[in-house]
Amino acid sequence: MPMSRSGDKPRVIEGGDEAKGRRFALVASRFNASIVENLIEGATGELVRRGVAARDITVVWCPGAFEIPAVTARLVESGRFDSIITLGCVVRGDTDHYQYVAGEAARGVADVALTSPVPVLFGVLTTDTIEQAVERSGPNESNKGTESAAAAIRMVNLYAALEKELGKA
Repeated sequence: MPMSRSGDKPRVIEGGDEAKGRRFALVASRFNASIVENLIEGATGELVRRGVAARDITVVWCPGAFEIPAVTARLVESGRFDSIITLGCVVRGDTDHYQYVAGEAARGVADVALTSPVPVLFGVLTTDTIEQAVERSGPNESNKGTESAAAAIRMVNLYAALEKELGKA
């Protein structure tokens, strides 16, 4: 990190890993449910390992990845959650359907996240093959549900640190 001429260090604001007492919603797509169930298992496992009570985790199932943004927006509006993690799986096929569903899910979640007072995480897999989806949802360090939950915890704490540092907007 560069030092100023006076030797002062820049102020650093970042989120920590404390999650006890926080409430999380997981918005899960039923399409490719076996993959998404593994993502949920990874996410809930990580949240519980970090101190979140199982009763403070809510899983909301929606039909497919395309519907995730609308459901996420409703959950943000409820004010009941400290963070929302979106989980789904879109596998490329032989038609253009993949591009529309994956692109609109990503855009929609990003739109919600930009205006949300709480962190919204995108944990939707977009893969070329089902084998890639299985690898990214397995019971290992590559599980994107686990990664999304860890990022959600850090973001909750970052938002809190920003609020403390910068004041409520």
